Amino acid sequence: MAQQTTKEQWRDPAHVQEFFTERAGDWDARFPDDGPAYDAAVADLGLRRGDAVLDAGCGTGRALPALRAAVGPRGVVLGADLTPAMLDAAVRAGRHHDGQLLLADVTTLPLRDGSVDAVFAAGLISHLADPVAGLQELARVVRPGGRLALFHPVGRAALAARHGRQVTPDDERAEPNLRPLLARGGWHLDSYTDEDTRFLVLASRADLPEPHAATRG
Repeated sequence: MAQQTTKEQWRDPAHVQEFFTERAGDWDARFPDDGPAYDAAVADLGLRRGDAVLDAGCGTGRALPALRAAVGPRGVVLGADLTPAMLDAAVRAGRHHDGQLLLADVTTLPLRDGSVDAVFAAGLISHLADPVAGLQELARVVRPGGRLALFHPVGRAALAARHGRQVTPDDERAEPNLRPLLARGGWHLDSYTDEDTRFLVLASRADLPEPHAATRG
């Protein structure tokens, strides 16, 4: 990520797509040691055999093998991403064998209400133009009581340092900011971990806010 990239740019879908298109070819090579962190985060999501799970903003599909292993051959694994080049990289890596890949904006998912048991989202929330609306859309497609994992393989401070910045008080991933954000999006924060080697938030689906509770599609 270039140091001059602003928070507003990160929330612009066109900028996000351009950024990841340019880097899709060597994205996995940039972070070769992240696999165990993904595996551990998926394990903490508490999936069961036969579950349906969505990887929202799946990128090159690094979580898909662990998600498939967790739900087993009878489960359903979906990976949705906005950037065709990232999905192409997932196919080249053979991860399309672990889940169905969808070219889709996670703020307007082509899924029925309550159609999945859980959502895994790595590095997603900072790229949502409207975080509340995005979280509400994820809640829409999850069954009542279903689970959400917001994950990054390094913590907030480590990630900011990697990009030559410092953590700021308005970071929506800070617990005091994220807890009410999740609540407005239809989620209850169950656990929060922010360490140098891991950022993982687990939440469960609460009642959807009334204006966004109508069935879609």
